[in-house]
Amino acid sequence: MINEIIKRNGLTFGVLTGIISALITTTIYAVDLNLFVSWWVGIISIVTYLVIGIILLSKTKKELNGLFTFKDAFTTYFICAVIAILIGTSFNILLFNVIDPSAQDTLKEITLKNTVAMMQKFNSPAAAINEVIAKMKDSNPFSTMELLKGSASSIVFSSIFGLIMAAFFKSKSQE
Repeated sequence: MINEIIKRNGLTFGVLTGIISALITTTIYAVDLNLFVSWWVGIISIVTYLVIGIILLSKTKKELNGLFTFKDAFTTYFICAVIAILIGTSFNILLFNVIDPSAQDTLKEITLKNTVAMMQKFNSPAAAINEVIAKMKDSNPFSTMELLKGSASSIVFSSIFGLIMAAFFKSKSQE
């Protein structure tokens, strides 16, 4: 049985993080689609989610009076992460497949241009660049199925990150 504090905080912070994710996506969409492939936007997003995770685990540990097992810390983070990922993915599916499907093509072109520019910067052979171009033209990273696959890998990555965070936030043994 999961502690009510763990469930409540995981759910609350998961919904909050999911909404923040949707707001970040909406802001980028409204301002400039090129920001979707900007490295600094990615860094800001990661730092935002890291800070939310730290606040979540600190708050939960405090509410549990410092008695925070590794399992409880991981469970809290995992609940939050899964809910946030599901909300963010649902929003992306809605935005890119219902509201504005044409944004898929624009983002695909932006991503392709950035990838080619980066490969050229690293002096990749023309054959390798052409192969990547062909693969990218055949894929659609914003289709519903690809977004769902991406959410599955996000859950795996978040689980690994959650294990690390849980190791930091668990209570020290009293031995």
